[in-house]
Amino acid sequence: MSNSSTGTPLPGLRFRQRFPLLALIVERFVLSLVLLFAVSILIFGGLEALPGDFATTYLGQSATPQAVANIREDLGLNRPVTTRYLEWLGNAVQGDFGTSWASKNSVSEQIGKRLGNSLFLAGFAALISVPLAIALGMLSVHFRNRLPDKIINVISLAAISLPEFFVGYLLILFFAVKLGVATFPATVYDSMGFAERLNAIALPTATLVLVVLAHMMRMTRAAILSVMSSAYMETAELKGLGAFRSIVKHAAPNALAPIINVVALNLAYLVVGVVVVEVVFVYPGMGQYMVDAVTVRDMPVVQACGLIFAAVYIFLNMIADILAIVANPRLRHPR
Repeated sequence: MSNSSTGTPLPGLRFRQRFPLLALIVERFVLSLVLLFAVSILIFGGLEALPGDFATTYLGQSATPQAVANIREDLGLNRPVTTRYLEWLGNAVQGDFGTSWASKNSVSEQIGKRLGNSLFLAGFAALISVPLAIALGMLSVHFRNRLPDKIINVISLAAISLPEFFVGYLLILFFAVKLGVATFPATVYDSMGFAERLNAIALPTATLVLVVLAHMMRMTRAAILSVMSSAYMETAELKGLGAFRSIVKHAAPNALAPIINVVALNLAYLVVGVVVVEVVFVYPGMGQYMVDAVTVRDMPVVQACGLIFAAVYIFLNMIADILAIVANPRLRHPR
């Protein structure tokens, strides 16, 4: 589009033409903010639509209508939904998620403690699973259609087929109950040393690694195999470059964009999917905190946890898009 009077491109179009990479990054960032805003509406509206309320759960079935009305008034539940949503969103943007209805503590302070535990668990699982998945993917390509490749594929298919809670319970049964070499439940606290903390999270970390490793490995294998059929790979082999060296030096770097995407998506899953694992291992993280709040319908906590999980997931997906743009020359220099 151009200005009809002068024939010059509009400012937005000029910016896109001069800085295509920056324009794509800004576009992804704005879309992520819009998506997060839409998700906040779904979270708040969805919880509002649930049957029952906190006042009835808190006071019990024998509560009088007047007592329930008093609790609803104290909590502001008798105000219009739109007013409460806008107030909640405005405070959430400033990092204030209100006060827990059940414990009367600051939700932001509680989340600060729990979020650190969840990120520690997810981060340590990522530290193990990402390099291991890429290495196994390259190894599978090197031995493709041979015994090591078939063994890796069978194990990965089995791992993908098993849900997190089943894997977690199996690990608890074998390593904590029968062998007694692992800690259960996975309790951590502020004064715990680093080595003690690692010992405590060994089983939940192993569960997360097994869940995400197979998917990342298979996608890495598929991305590298698609590059292996390129002409420059045949040229590298004809020049005498070894098969594994050609994979590491040429195939893997050129398959970087899809690998980055799948790694980022699985990192997002690690943070969001940690809920089930935390419940299984009684780990004091965000997932356990949210599940405990759901049981008593503590809506400020549930809304805050849901929004934070959504923000992390959307943010990591945005990072995946941006890194894929940076890694792919065709996206860096669009026609």
